Amino acid sequence: MGYRKLGRDSSARKALFRDLATDLIINERIETTVPKAKELRSVVEQMITLGKRGDLHARRQAAAFIRNEVADEETGQNAIQKLFDDIAPRYEDRQGGYTRVLKLGPRRGDGAEMAIIELV
Repeated sequence: MGYRKLGRDSSARKALFRDLATDLIINERIETTVPKAKELRSVVEQMITLGKRGDLHARRQAAAFIRNEVADEETGQNAIQKLFDDIAPRYEDRQGGYTRVLKLGPRRGDGAEMAIIELV
């Protein structure tokens, strides 16, 4: 088995990961379920690798996936700009492993195992 389907069809799964990846880039730390966090890890690592490449083609590839949301109200910076200008330079000397998943325990409502995923 290659990846987790998370009880969704492919388009819903892609939309879920677009939203979660955009939120993680903007906030640098989000709380979600453990399986979603573990799958999101590979998506975000690919986006940061594109950010490290930094050329126009990489920027357009990232823009095709990341939602165009405002990351910083003061500077008017959007998620793509934050990825390429702030986050990617941080990991210039790092070969992968840009995220960390911390388990939190069960969610109160349904007992789903929760986790925090954050940029290292």
